[in-house]
Amino acid sequence: MSYLWIKAFHIVFIASWFAGLFYLPRLLVNLAMVPDDSHAERERLLLMSRKLYRFTNLLMVVALALGFWLWLGFGAARFSGSYWLHAKLLGVVAAIAYLHLCRGHLRRFEQHANHRSHRWFRVFNEVSVLLFAAIVVLAVVKPF
Repeated sequence: MSYLWIKAFHIVFIASWFAGLFYLPRLLVNLAMVPDDSHAERERLLLMSRKLYRFTNLLMVVALALGFWLWLGFGAARFSGSYWLHAKLLGVVAAIAYLHLCRGHLRRFEQHANHRSHRWFRVFNEVSVLLFAAIVVLAVVKPF
């Protein structure tokens, strides 16, 4: 019974984490589009981005802790030879790196050092969707 509760909360926190990963790069798109003379808009977007980053980071930590609990408590031995799990964990590592890449871009905006266009950030924004799709397919379908 506890397995299902932990798994349910793991899914909730993964979905919440990725909701932040979907929206944070969108804020970066908006920041890249702010005119140089619009200081209030820029500061508002920076504040929103900082708060979303911190909240998304917290959601990530809880999701990872619950996933680790599931793996250690209920499946380490059962899934040790499963290549889909290794691929899924690689996707999770990529999602963690993506969140930290977002923070790096946010820092560059804070320092007025961004050199990327809003079009570049629009493409960067789609990476989280691809990561989410890959992780879900690997977890549900277990293709190998």
